[in-house]
Amino acid sequence: MHKILFVCLGNICRSPSAEAVFATKAKHARLSVIVDSAGTGDWHVGEAPYGPMQAAAKLRAYDLSPLRARQFTVEDFSGFDLIVAMDEANLRDIERLRPTGNDTPVKLMMSYAPQTRVTAVPDPYYTRDFDEALDLIEVASDGLLAELQA
Repeated sequence: MHKILFVCLGNICRSPSAEAVFATKAKHARLSVIVDSAGTGDWHVGEAPYGPMQAAAKLRAYDLSPLRARQFTVEDFSGFDLIVAMDEANLRDIERLRPTGNDTPVKLMMSYAPQTRVTAVPDPYYTRDFDEALDLIEVASDGLLAELQA
């Protein structure tokens, strides 16, 4: 069973969406996974995903309502087989916490969709483009799923 953690800045838009999208796709593919999400910052700990992000996801049949924000911790390196960052800044913040000797892979979400030539999932909290974020997360989730099934 694969244990995957999706990470963004506040854990209220991109990473909870990635958690829900990937969990749904894995379930449909009958792939056994454990998924979670976290943020590198602590501003929203305990909060539900951002309302407009939930609404956009719901239109695509993804339910973010049960999810609650949490902060990424050093223990996540030993708790997951793969850590997936939404952008380069998140990846750097994660790597700063990496324990010596730990080799848990940390990859960019969009590395699973090289055909897009996009390197990061833009933060819709700031861009207001929730559909763009979901489009990119869906494409990258398909790529991640294919890699895990290979």
